Amino acid sequence: MLDEKGNVPNVGRALLTDAVATTVGAGLGVSTVTTYVESSTGVIAGGRTGWTAITVGILFLAAMFFSPVFIAIPSCATAPALIYVGYLMLGTVKDIEFDNITEGVPAFVTIACMALTYSIGDGLTLGILTYVFRKYIL
Repeated sequence: MLDEKGNVPNVGRALLTDAVATTVGAGLGVSTVTTYVESSTGVIAGGRTGWTAITVGILFLAAMFFSPVFIAIPSCATAPALIYVGYLMLGTVKDIEFDNITEGVPAFVTIACMALTYSIGDGLTLGILTYVFRKYIL
């Protein structure tokens, strides 16, 4: 995915497309659009053409018809999967440089707020705000 200089080719176009899609999606009241991330995931998985994105789009469209089945699954049945995801997320904590206060404090705030607010989004928001505050204001 990188050129010989270590840069992602055409990243500006991809990010502009993602920004426009996110802005339009937010204006229409839908959940966050993540076109760039899904496209790069398709490339990493081996997709080399636009057919990968079209296939994923068709599968997402087909998934809409299965939503009543998914809604019928009780939330307690998803607990093992969520515990495993949490385990995977905590596996990377060992790589955080807690000795570096501008990296360690925002990471701690993010982890603590996720646990205390029961919201990944709130934890990430407070962590990012803490990071910006530590890096640029202090």
